[in-house]
Amino acid sequence: MKWIKDEDFIRGSLPMTKFDARVLIMAVLELEQGDVFLDVGAGTGSISIQAALLGAEVYTIEKEQEGVALINQNADKFGVKVKTIHGTAPADMQSITSFNKCFVGGSAGKLEQIMDAVDEKLEAGGTLAASFIVPDNMVDFKRKLKELKYKEIEARLIQSSIMDNLGLLKANNPIFIIKGKKQ
Repeated sequence: MKWIKDEDFIRGSLPMTKFDARVLIMAVLELEQGDVFLDVGAGTGSISIQAALLGAEVYTIEKEQEGVALINQNADKFGVKVKTIHGTAPADMQSITSFNKCFVGGSAGKLEQIMDAVDEKLEAGGTLAASFIVPDNMVDFKRKLKELKYKEIEARLIQSSIMDNLGLLKANNPIFIIKGKKQ
């Protein structure tokens, strides 16, 4: 398994899920060969590309044209197939019929509507996960998982720092990672 380093991705001005969080998100989702995975608010595609390398069939929804271009460039660079939809969730999810794993990286203020739409298409026993830097959004996501009767709800906070060439630690933003399984 190849775990992609942050510096290996083609980057733009959009935020990217960093290596430490990305690896934990893959583990929390329990992604494996044959999964059908939806990445909502995919940004640069770091989660999508890593999921495709794990053998998942990957769909992404990204509202920014720059993000769509970056996802496609990164998919080409790493030799994986990602079906990218330029649009927003939940409005542009119609072409995706079902999936068993979903990650919400960005919601553009429509978190609850996205979760309702995902719940309609997520297979029974499927996993829904998200990451947040704003605690209030994490609490809203967790509350909605409970409302939708998801089980095995887990919440984590990851705080990591990377040592630079001088030996100084550079902190990344703390990230909340939440997941639940659909009954």
